[in-house]
Amino acid sequence: MPEPARQAYFLTPRKRQPEAPLFVFLPGMDGTGRLLRTQTEGLGSVFDVRCLAIPPDDLTDWQELAAQVVNLIAAELQDNPDRSVYLCGESFGGCLAMMVMLRSPRLFSHLILVNPASSFNRRPWILWGTQISRFLPEAVYQTSSVALLPFLASFGRIAAADRQALLEAVQSVSQATSVWRLSMLRQFNIKDDELAQITQPVLVVASRSDRLLPSVAEAEHLVSTFPNAQMQILPNSGHACLLEAGINLYEMMQEAKFLEAASLATEAESVR
Repeated sequence: MPEPARQAYFLTPRKRQPEAPLFVFLPGMDGTGRLLRTQTEGLGSVFDVRCLAIPPDDLTDWQELAAQVVNLIAAELQDNPDRSVYLCGESFGGCLAMMVMLRSPRLFSHLILVNPASSFNRRPWILWGTQISRFLPEAVYQTSSVALLPFLASFGRIAAADRQALLEAVQSVSQATSVWRLSMLRQFNIKDDELAQITQPVLVVASRSDRLLPSVAEAEHLVSTFPNAQMQILPNSGHACLLEAGINLYEMMQEAKFLEAASLATEAESVR
């Protein structure tokens, strides 16, 4: 039986395409890397897709986790160092993506942030909840985490199989790991003048019906801070928008003219 991973690693949800631009997805609090499932078909027509998976008992801090991501991407680029890298972070992963960009900005050509949790400290009730969650018995904690799912997702917009995948991902995170990752979000702090150094094209996707975080307000702030950013608002979506039926990240990138010529050439090849 293989030993469990001791640090973050990449999942490859579709066939490798070593000549295509690399698309790296950094997941939310669950850290499983498996909740990009409804988006990989569209993205896979253009990109060589990787999803970060963080071990369920991982308690590394932002700097160490960012270093691991940079090392993983550098390893992917060894055989083709000139290909573009699109970095995408959702929620918790959006915070990590900003840390990674600042750590190694020359590695990336584009940045996509989906309901980034950088607004975490603006929700007092979440901060209060994170303080008491560490003292709950494990069984009570598991029940309370399931009770939070309606805040995390608009279930009416998510297919049954994807709802089940979300539930399993949430339940896979232990209480100790959840408390640790919530503490990371409390401590997350990147100054605007640091973000202003990120000159690559940035696309910020925000859900207007996000019941967990003030994602539209945060998107507006980020777009005003990054030198080269644009925003796409999803009027009816919840926090976990990438699982919703009818939400297509690849099409959003197309509409935003966010795909460079090399990506479009890959798509043309895949159609032939």
